[in-house]
Amino acid sequence: MARVDFYRLTRDPVERVLPAIATRILDGGNRLLVVAAGAMQRQAIDEALWTLQPASFLPHGAAGSPDEAIEPILLAGTLDTPAINGATHVALADGEWREEALGFERAFLLFDNSRIDDARATWRALTKAEGVEIHFWKQDERGRWSEGP
Repeated sequence: MARVDFYRLTRDPVERVLPAIATRILDGGNRLLVVAAGAMQRQAIDEALWTLQPASFLPHGAAGSPDEAIEPILLAGTLDTPAINGATHVALADGEWREEALGFERAFLLFDNSRIDDARATWRALTKAEGVEIHFWKQDERGRWSEGP
């Protein structure tokens, strides 16, 4: 069964939220594929993985690099399955749902208010899909996440 976690970004941008998610994934012994179509967004995520938490650099690299197969976190512009780095988790950092994400054990759809209608349509479609567990996460004014309806 695939699990899809919807993260509505109302306070912090994706490059501030993603490192915390990535840390938990790596701590669990898993690998992550991060997908963002825009090169500037991938660069912002890359910088955040280097600098956001100075005490805990998150090892990562870009798709197409010589070491892409061994990177614990791989940043890509497209979602190709299976993930070249063997990732079992995928983060759709640009807020765009891709059906291929259901081929992973767990998918994270991170979206802001500009993509709320798309996220709602995806939620409705996934509630009808067989073998998919969905969760919704919202951020409070302090930056803490809680599961919500």
